[in-house]
Amino acid sequence: MKILVTGGAGFIGSAVVRLAVARGHAVVNLDALTYAACLENVASVATSPLYAFEEADIRDRAALDRVFATHRPDAVMHLAAESHVDRSIDGPGAFIETNVTGTYNMLEAARAYWTAEGKPEGFRFHHISTDEVFGTLGETGQFTEDTPYAPNSPYSASKAASDHLVRAWHETYGLPVVMTNCSNNYGPYHFPEKLIPVVILNALAGKPIPVYGQGTNVRDWLYVEDHADALLKVLTEGAVGRSYNIGGENEARNIDLVHMICAILDRLRPEGAPHDRLISFVTDRPGHDARYAIDPTRIRTELGWRPSVTLEEGLERTVRWYLDNEAWWRALQSREGVGKRLGTA
Repeated sequence: MKILVTGGAGFIGSAVVRLAVARGHAVVNLDALTYAACLENVASVATSPLYAFEEADIRDRAALDRVFATHRPDAVMHLAAESHVDRSIDGPGAFIETNVTGTYNMLEAARAYWTAEGKPEGFRFHHISTDEVFGTLGETGQFTEDTPYAPNSPYSASKAASDHLVRAWHETYGLPVVMTNCSNNYGPYHFPEKLIPVVILNALAGKPIPVYGQGTNVRDWLYVEDHADALLKVLTEGAVGRSYNIGGENEARNIDLVHMICAILDRLRPEGAPHDRLISFVTDRPGHDARYAIDPTRIRTELGWRPSVTLEEGLERTVRWYLDNEAWWRALQSREGVGKRLGTA
């Protein structure tokens, strides 16, 4: 299969690219190389005859038409998106342009290509989204594929809008789509503005580890390589028009997660111990969802998939990866917004 992956130089997208190439798929990586992208993320497959790179922006319809015509993919995995909630609070416009208009352009380019090719039955447009479109949960309950949408941030609202566009293009035009909504990802190559890499890198530097509010917000943590495996499973075996929630089955409060990371660092870098002395509670961000949790029944029963990495194992792997790849993260620390408090506007 030849797969067009948008956002393939990003965190989740690069994991998909690496795994797809490892499994023998040809991959065309389309990425605009914005602030969070890094071609080092796919360096391990860059010389493979199965890999091609196209620097293009999903907001540029002409560029998308050229990429489709040049590479003639069998499937699309659409991951390109602005994804940082705090940045969406400070500058929501970029999220509307990329996540909404960009997804519209992708759908139209894919539909034009699919139609010109005679509407091949095997073609798929896989739209990758987030559980944040469902809003927030109380202390109990889980998100299912039928949970009503109730986004609370500009980021999640823009992703909800993109989800609705994908559904509409399937219902109206017959475009063969599959959709997924995932819980919080973590693991290697995670851009150093998200919670887990911030904790690791601040602890290593002896800087305060910022925790929003009292750290009681709960997330379901999904190891990124497990997520990539699930996405390829949905692409190849999911039912057309069907949506699948992908969770890590690893719920944790933010403060407990931070303490787990500090304990791992105490063991692996004892010269900085105890690292939890650096924890600093800071003013919460506006509209901070209290809890996310995924009910993975559909993907488990219909496709036979479930995560393989526990939170404890995944955090150990992640911390070790950052310790072993200092050159990667140091090169990113000078990028705009990294190391600064965002989302207070």
